[in-house]
Amino acid sequence: MKYTPIILLILYLAAMWFFSLWRLKQELNQKSTPLNHPRLTPMLERLGRAMDLPPVRAHVYEVAPVNGLAAPDGRIFLTRGFLDKLDAGEVTPEELASVVAHELGHVAHGHARRRMIDFAGQNAIRMALAGVLGRFIPGLGAWIAGIVATAVAARLSREDEFEADRFASALMIRAGLGTEPQVSLFQKLDRLMGNRGTAPAWLLSHPPTARRIAAIQAQAARWRQG
Repeated sequence: MKYTPIILLILYLAAMWFFSLWRLKQELNQKSTPLNHPRLTPMLERLGRAMDLPPVRAHVYEVAPVNGLAAPDGRIFLTRGFLDKLDAGEVTPEELASVVAHELGHVAHGHARRRMIDFAGQNAIRMALAGVLGRFIPGLGAWIAGIVATAVAARLSREDEFEADRFASALMIRAGLGTEPQVSLFQKLDRLMGNRGTAPAWLLSHPPTARRIAAIQAQAARWRQG
């Protein structure tokens, strides 16, 4: 009986995750179409050949913000906002290929499954700290617990982003596209997406752009020397 609260907490967090997963899947099913763009199809074919696979399949998520997404079921999405930037000449097909390659990295490394564990852990940390701190700092305990849990989740998410960047770099090089499209897109990204604001770097779910560019360039230099 003494483990009942822990078991109930685990079941509650699992239910929250699966509900979020189901809701996301419904949203993507309702608002997405297969990606069939004359300037991007050759890029998807090159990425597929680089992995000794058929052309990569991707979908268009029909929303305005500029973004890419790897769904938990393995599907890859580019938003309509990103395709509009392509049609307007603000990004190149090679740069969008680097986004697809990055999202493939999330799929290949199982980041969606890892996020399930992180999601449960983040909520467990928040609830446990809120209960403890609430006794000593009434009114502020839950707020502090939320900051700590968010910081932990953000750090894990940033590690995933670096890992997906490395996968994308390797795939882009193998596809004959190089890492230059990755770097050039990152240099445009803040302007394309709008300023992320002044939140501390340790609370951001994605690493600072300059650090990602530096990591890609350093990795590419090491591969060239090897």
